[in-house]
Formats: sequence, C-alpha cells, structure tokens
Amino acid sequence: MPNWNKVLDEINEASLTRRDSFDFVRRKYLNQLFEKRNRNVICYYSGWLQKPGIQGVEINDNDKNAFMAAIHGLDRDKGLDLILHTPGGQVAATESLVDYLRKMFGTNIEVFIPQIAMSAGTMIACSARKIYMGKQSNIGPIDPQFGGISAPAVIEEFERASEEIKKDPSRIPLWQVIIGKYHPTFLLSCENAREWSKEIVLSWLTSGMFENPQELKHCQNIVNELSDHKKTKAHVRHISSDEAKRIGLTIVDLEEDPELQDLVLTVHHAYIHTLSNTATIKIVENHAGLANILRAQITKP
Repeated sequence: MPNWNKVLDEINEASLTRRDSFDFVRRKYLNQLFEKRNRNVICYYSGWLQKPGIQGVEINDNDKNAFMAAIHGLDRDKGLDLILHTPGGQVAATESLVDYLRKMFGTNIEVFIPQIAMSAGTMIACSARKIYMGKQSNIGPIDPQFGGISAPAVIEEFERASEEIKKDPSRIPLWQVIIGKYHPTFLLSCENAREWSKEIVLSWLTSGMFENPQELKHCQNIVNELSDHKKTKAHVRHISSDEAKRIGLTIVDLEEDPELQDLVLTVHHAYIHTLSNTATIKIVENHAGLANILRAQITKP
C-alpha cells in the first residue's frame, strides 16, 4: 500500500485529469477496505490538527444528520467498521450518536483509531465490541470539560481547598481568591458531568465489549482509569494501545494483519491530505462514496 508521500503523489497525479482528486483517492482505498473486511465502513474525520481554533470540528448534534445519510442504503447486517479521528466534543451529542449507531447496527460495531480519538472520541470507541489501534494510535481520558476546564480537576481543587482549610484556616483568603472565580453551581455541574460520562461509558462497555455480568467490576475499573484525573494528570493525555490494554479494553493490534494495517493507514493518509490541503474541516463518509463534507467559511474583508 502507498505510504504518506505516495498517497500525495497519487492525489497530485489524479488532479491532472480530474477535479475531485482528493475524493477519488480516498474513496478508492475506502472501497478496498470494504472489500477486505466485507463490512460497512464509515470514516469520521476532524481537521482540528490542521486548522486549530476553528469552530465545528468537535463532535456535535449536526453529526447525526451526516451519519444518517452515510448509513442510508447500507446492508446493516454487515455491521460497521467506524474509523475515528477526532478531538472529542459534546457529551450529549456523543450519547445520542452512539444510541443511533446501536439502533442501526446493534453491538456489531468495531472502531479503528489510526491516530487519535480523544475525550468523547474515546467514549465512542468504548461503545464498540473491539478497538483496533497501532503503535502510533492514542485514545484519551474521558473527563468532561467546561470551557477547556476539566470537571474532575475542579472537583479535585475544591477537595484540596477543603482539606487545607481544615488543617490551616489561615489559608481561607488564598482559596477565596481561587474558588471565587467559579459561579455558585459550578461544582455541582462538574460532579454531574463527571458521573454522567462515567455512567454512559460503563453502560456501553457492559452492553458491548463486555456483556458477561461477571465482568461488571472489570468495566468499572476501566471507567475509573479513564476518568481519574489524578492518574491521567491532563485532559490531553495520550493513552497508547499498550496502556489501553493494561486498562482492560479489548484492543486489537493493527500490526497483527499487515494488509489491514496498510489499508487503514492509507485511508488515514488520504483523509489527512484532504484536511491539510483543502478547506475541509470535517468529513463523514462511507465506503460507497456518500460523504458529508464540512468546509471552513472564508470571511471576506
């Protein structure tokens, strides 16, 4: 299979005779992946790395329409291979999207992470029966965020303030300055958001990846590992395939099947080239070539 540079060469060569060279090359390899696995393939790609700070790259409720279009007409008995590349996004939208995918394919969903699926992307991956990762792949913590602030970190900060004030009341003025920046219901909102995320992922793990009731404790341990801010330290922490295995997730090494690995990475390269070299900021696309493509809005001066 072509590597990064060869995929770009192929796109440039195709551009000499056709205007849709990026689409043409992506869909060529998507179809090959479908033929290899005989399973429906849908790619969900975000361009947050190529276009940092731009709005619309996160998981949101608009994605449901894109997935509805991508799934329409597919033979759902073939299951779904979902290729994810996303920074995450809204918990409510993520819960709704997984609920829809489960209604369409049941638990016959397998997730591929060629590079990164963080936060809510990790939550989606946990709804699958297995996750394919390579040595270069990463998932992330599932701690919810409020305006870029980690909800578990806020809870941890309040707990620390409480403990320090109990031991030394003279620290009250210091903590008043820090805690005073939060509105009165912020702590409760953070606690609810943290528990909501944990409950969602636990329910998905126990109904998909681990359906044996005896594995409930195992699933709870996975959720605790992914949501424990004291362990992960930062919301942007990158969790490797080896660490994901240690946590207890069902991880399949892409390297076990070199042909599959080459196909998945070639598809990935084709999407990244599209995101890097066009105005595209998000793509939801199936193996049959039906795509919903979101492009950046260019504001004229």
